[in-house]
Amino acid sequence: MADLLAFSQSLASLIERLAPSLARVEARRRRGATGIIWSSEGHILTTSHSVEQEGPLQVHLPEGRTVPAELVGRDPSTDLALLKADASGLTPLAPAPLDGVKVGHLVLALGHPGRTTRATLGIVSALGEEWRTHAGGRIHRYLETDADLPPGFSGGPLVDAQGRFLGLLTAAFSRTAAVAIPGETLTRVVNTLKEHGGVRRGYLGVGAYPVRVPKHLWSVAGSESGLIFLSVEPDGPAHRAGLVQGDVLVSLGGRPLEGVEDLLGYLSEEQVGTTVSAKVLRAGEVREVSLTIGKRS
Repeated sequence: MADLLAFSQSLASLIERLAPSLARVEARRRRGATGIIWSSEGHILTTSHSVEQEGPLQVHLPEGRTVPAELVGRDPSTDLALLKADASGLTPLAPAPLDGVKVGHLVLALGHPGRTTRATLGIVSALGEEWRTHAGGRIHRYLETDADLPPGFSGGPLVDAQGRFLGLLTAAFSRTAAVAIPGETLTRVVNTLKEHGGVRRGYLGVGAYPVRVPKHLWSVAGSESGLIFLSVEPDGPAHRAGLVQGDVLVSLGGRPLEGVEDLLGYLSEEQVGTTVSAKVLRAGEVREVSLTIGKRS
């Protein structure tokens, strides 16, 4: 009984210690979202889907003040948005590395969707390597928890039993589980948003759908699948390279493409403006063309 009481008290103390680093983001929603204080100068990190509509932004700070905020930038592909609140002297929450984190470790999901900080308890239910979101965003590690995420918890921190900030919680990437975006990804995206107001993404100017390549063309195509162009944007990068509706893109820059996620993953910030080789199937023939990747507006 004494051990259980001590454990309970330690969790309560941990939440009290972290509460000054959480804020409520008010963005045209009936229920507020959670934001993490990223810098003492008023930078607040939250989820992109919480601020995707136009309109005024407000942030309710831990000490009780509600102040206006502006959107610095957002990246829907990683579901992250950076705000700048009209405040200073705040208590930031610094992310910790995932070294030593294991499946089964106890974690707390924290949120501040209302007037006070709330918390749920769970475990790390999955931990994996780098992955891509359905929109092509690069996440350095896969971190999943079975801790419940009530409405408004997205944008809050996932912390371990020591109170270390493991990642920012979002419900945008899975219908069945809460995913936490780890600190390395958060830092990379925040720095890019501060510098550019967004994350640059490449584009081809096509609408594509995955298809199987006919078996007799596997050897010449170098792949068993590809992406058929359902549409080609006039004067877009693909159109300027001579590609047309009905072409099947089987590789880009030497990388095979089995699904739309592969294409979105390839069209990263580093590829914008580069010229690469595209291998396509047209009327049963394999063609290779040079294609310059454009910048998505």
